Amino acid sequence: MKTALLVIDVQMALAHEDAAGAVRSCPEASENIARLLSQFRASGDKIIHVHHHGTDANDPFYPDAPGAAVQPFAAPQNDEQVIIKHVSSAFGGTTLLSDLRGAGIERVIISGATANHCAESAARSASSLGFDMVYASDAVWAYEATGPDGVTHSAEQIHSVTLANLHGEFGAVQSTDEILATA
Repeated sequence: MKTALLVIDVQMALAHEDAAGAVRSCPEASENIARLLSQFRASGDKIIHVHHHGTDANDPFYPDAPGAAVQPFAAPQNDEQVIIKHVSSAFGGTTLLSDLRGAGIERVIISGATANHCAESAARSASSLGFDMVYASDAVWAYEATGPDGVTHSAEQIHSVTLANLHGEFGAVQSTDEILATA
């Protein structure tokens, strides 16, 4: 099955949040994304980098803001495709769907940030659009959040619930080791 790796929103705005002390799940996610990139590069499989660009000049992901830059370990190389999005899902308002279909891609592997936002949005969209979706459980991360009811949910809880929501319903949730073993 022809496969593409999607690396979603691995940008400096999130590294800045980490440096400021944000509580994050899955500290090994960056290393695992790098491992996936290395394997896909070695095999010549398709890699698509998806970067978020905010439309508000105060957004840390605004194109001219330092946060819009890509984290160095996930920087596109050579002719790796880059898609710029302005909404949560990588498929919204972009050429991603036609690009994947044009390349004959049947399976997408989702990695990047954040587990419960843009990575999850892309995973749900990919599944709904008919792709075999694999969500890299340890190549995504989430942040602690407080709900409208005032209850704070740990980064690990949010990460875990995201995996539970996706697995089986929208595709497979697999570890990086599992993905690499079958790539």
